[in-house]
Amino acid sequence: MDKKTISRDGTELAYARAGQGPAVILVSGAMSTGGTVAPLGGLLARRCTVLRYDRRGRGESGDTPPYAVEREVEDLAALIDAAGGEACLYGISSGGALVLEAAASGLPVRRVAVYETPFALDEEGAQERAAYTANLTEALAQGRRGDAVELFLRLTGLAEEMIQRARQSPMWAGMEALAPTLAYDDAVMAGGRVPRERLAALGVPVLAVAGGDSPPWMREATRAVAQAAPQGTYRLLEGETHMVDPNVLAPVLAEFFGA
Repeated sequence: MDKKTISRDGTELAYARAGQGPAVILVSGAMSTGGTVAPLGGLLARRCTVLRYDRRGRGESGDTPPYAVEREVEDLAALIDAAGGEACLYGISSGGALVLEAAASGLPVRRVAVYETPFALDEEGAQERAAYTANLTEALAQGRRGDAVELFLRLTGLAEEMIQRARQSPMWAGMEALAPTLAYDDAVMAGGRVPRERLAALGVPVLAVAGGDSPPWMREATRAVAQAAPQGTYRLLEGETHMVDPNVLAPVLAEFFGA
């Protein structure tokens, strides 16, 4: 990241800017940094002015306790200022929940796109999310970062064998370093249910995108976001999963953002 901006509470945010055209801010999900969305950003920069950043507590950005979702909304406000005072937002996974909340909070946002924000659609899903929140809070309070990462990986549906293999991999130390931010993403998800009332108040176009090879519940959660937003559109990318191919997604986003 070659640029810095300061959020309202004094937290320094690291970001990169590239390209020309409509301003678009890319927001990563859990266990990720601005580098995670770099491939997508590179493709979008051919038609847009792209800002990607390390969310607070990650990568080169700072952090200021106590955490609150409102602070991350203020972070996006600072980035929008850096982009020229108005921008489109894109968020993947839990980052999608953050950009939807930012738009609902009244920031100067033109359009919002999300990819597979993992909202729960029924009581069983909500209970699973509540159990995850309780166990994650306990693990982080006790300093058990590895256990916190395991909890998150189980929530995503990763098999136990794969989780134990990940624990032995070189990337595990980096995952443990990001573990405290799992609580941030959990807070952003606000209990995990589709925030229908909040979405109903959105006054900007919303594009909700899902992969055709993702689990059915993920596709339905994405559709629910589009249905709840007054100007919502649902788009399915055949053959894609939660690990969406940037080459497939970028043209769809560029078209939606008016680039």
